Amino acid sequence: MNMTAWNPLREMETLLDRYSQATGRGIARADEENAFTLTDWSPTVDIEESDESYLIRTDLPGVRKDDIEVTFDNGVLGIQGEKFQEKEIGAKASKHHRTERFTGKFARYFTLPTAINSDAIDAHYRDGVLSLMIPKAEEAKPKAIEVNVH
Repeated sequence: MNMTAWNPLREMETLLDRYSQATGRGIARADEENAFTLTDWSPTVDIEESDESYLIRTDLPGVRKDDIEVTFDNGVLGIQGEKFQEKEIGAKASKHHRTERFTGKFARYFTLPTAINSDAIDAHYRDGVLSLMIPKAEEAKPKAIEVNVH
């Protein structure tokens, strides 16, 4: 059983994530000083962990690669950018009957464990999915310990 210190900010992040999913509006934590930024939308993410690395996949449908910025600063991984509304087709302005797809600025921030190899973070963007491979530092990888019998 792993023991972790209680972090009230993590509970706040969970509440903000639930709010973002329920309303379609995003609130992103910008840094460790509790500054929050209102965003137009909040992309969904999956986070996986293996013995070697963390994998974060973010759905960013319709976002151009050049409009995505990934940062890592002081233990915080940031994914931010903007999805622009598509230009209207034809000479006349069209009438919108329904608009459900998100446009505008987005941001997500994640506090990463200190035992990662930040110099080797690898990012790929394909078919509207941003994948970030974050390798663990050697000291964080599981090690087998030999037991000697006397």
